[in-house]
Amino acid sequence: MQTDLVILGAGPAGLTAGLYASRARIPVVVIEKGLPGGQLTATETVDNYPGFSEAILGVELAQKMEAQARKFGVEIVQAEVKLVTPIDQGFSISTDEGKDFVGRGLILATGASPVKLGIPGELRLAGRGVSYCAVCDGPFFRHMEVAVVGGGDSAVEEACYLTRFASRVHLIHRRDELRAVKEIQERAFAEPKVSIHWNTLPVAVLGEKDVQGLRVRSTLDGSEEVLSVGGIFFYVGLHPNSDGFRNLVDTDERGFVITDSAMACSKPGVFAAGDIRSKILRQISTAVGDGATAAYSAQQYLEGLS
Repeated sequence: MQTDLVILGAGPAGLTAGLYASRARIPVVVIEKGLPGGQLTATETVDNYPGFSEAILGVELAQKMEAQARKFGVEIVQAEVKLVTPIDQGFSISTDEGKDFVGRGLILATGASPVKLGIPGELRLAGRGVSYCAVCDGPFFRHMEVAVVGGGDSAVEEACYLTRFASRVHLIHRRDELRAVKEIQERAFAEPKVSIHWNTLPVAVLGEKDVQGLRVRSTLDGSEEVLSVGGIFFYVGLHPNSDGFRNLVDTDERGFVITDSAMACSKPGVFAAGDIRSKILRQISTAVGDGATAAYSAQQYLEGLS
């Protein structure tokens, strides 16, 4: 299938780029391997996105974004991209569905995925008590003790969310202060079910068939203890979903795609938007702004080819 613009990823950045491109009457296809909405679909509530005086469910916001994009004619194809190849006419995109797409311009909006710590037991027990999505798996841990590893916004927010189900939530953080914004911290401090373990590192997930505990170590004196938890939620950072593009465009040392202020990448005709970009803040609002800018820049690029 040949089109003017191909967008990889249907999170807030990709959907916004598709919306802006379609309204500019640019033939566009968005390719997404999962559900439209990206990480929004794994977020319980959103209360920092402008336009909603009350918190909105992440899934609901994702559905609204998808519906608006489709309303303006954006075609969303569910498939996993296997290979992106520069060609004379632009870029060839091969997918696992056996369909090839050719676009004169390309926007990378594939986002980022949770970082794995790689401690003993973590990967072996993934899906059997180890999780990276409290919204997805929280209800499985009713009346159980669980642990959340991390100290940023996501970790602290999800620790508070898990108190709806768990009898106690152990928040494990390697420093002596949280990185989350103050309002989120205050919620955690006021929640009687949340116990914060300062200056503490997870060293092993315990259990054979499912999680039976988490071994942690003090960063101050090296002492260890075992927390009797049935679930462990890791929120220790993001890894860019850029592995398939590193030979196509320049990335930083962590693999995030480098762009200029117009969202243009090092390869002419390629733009990037959202969490895949090398930038200081990864939020829904910044992803939406990136998507709008990338679509406008792609429009300017395509018009220059005519």
